[in-house]
Amino acid sequence: MNLRWDDLKLFLAVHEHGSLSGAARALKLGQPTLSRRIAELEEVVGEALFERKSQGASLTAAGQKLLPAAQSMAEWANEAEISVKKQTHLPEGKVRIAAPPGIAYEVVVPLAAKIRKQYPQIQIEVLSGVEILNLGRGEADLSLRTQKPGDADLVCMDEVSSAMRVYVSKSYGAKLSPHPSMADLDWICWSTSYDGFRTEQELRALIPNFKPAFTSDDFIVQMAACKAGLGAMILPQAMHRYAGLGELNALQELDIDLGPSAVGTLYLVCHKRHRHLPKVQLVMDFIFGEFASLR
Repeated sequence: MNLRWDDLKLFLAVHEHGSLSGAARALKLGQPTLSRRIAELEEVVGEALFERKSQGASLTAAGQKLLPAAQSMAEWANEAEISVKKQTHLPEGKVRIAAPPGIAYEVVVPLAAKIRKQYPQIQIEVLSGVEILNLGRGEADLSLRTQKPGDADLVCMDEVSSAMRVYVSKSYGAKLSPHPSMADLDWICWSTSYDGFRTEQELRALIPNFKPAFTSDDFIVQMAACKAGLGAMILPQAMHRYAGLGELNALQELDIDLGPSAVGTLYLVCHKRHRHLPKVQLVMDFIFGEFASLR
């Protein structure tokens, strides 16, 4: 006996409403159609399921026997429908990620492409700048920053550290001696308005009368200058291993030891009231994965 769930739903509707006319109205189905479908079900079962009377329809003995199985199937179908809705109801909306220019360029953009491919209903807005945005005032949803937060309302969700290394273009590297010193290199740095950055401070401490060869307030311009052979940059070693980087793959690492303190740490920071938002959680899961691959 091959019973279809669609037919059993009609059977349960007639039983619930006590009449074919009432069930037809509830199902928004023509009564002749419903009568025909019930008759087809009875033909499959081999017995009448309802006793039709002027005041309605009541179950026969065969109908009473079928009822528990049909109700169990209805419960199963309801649970299955709820489960499917949970799985198919995906987070959606815009997630704003604040990040330093280098991190935005090298990490967040390739990450956004991955997210967009799998979850097109998520929009990523990258807020790239050297200033730290205020998550408490809602200036961003997530922040990738190089300083650990001190605000009790901010939660450090994950972190990754990397050695800082010296990179140059292959053409520039070919002009250098086999073992160049820090002072032998032309340095590409942030412009004067950002010369308080840690990298610039350390270069000034290591190189007497330090003067950069090229400066810019834009990380992309700095990278272009490095690729063009204008000089050297200090960059996180982990990003050089990042599979999606076409820019850094054009550079080479110099064998210059910057010392044990030359380690950069990147923190994933979220305000505690945003950490459980589904769309934010989804993006954080991707960042967790990227951090794991960079370790």
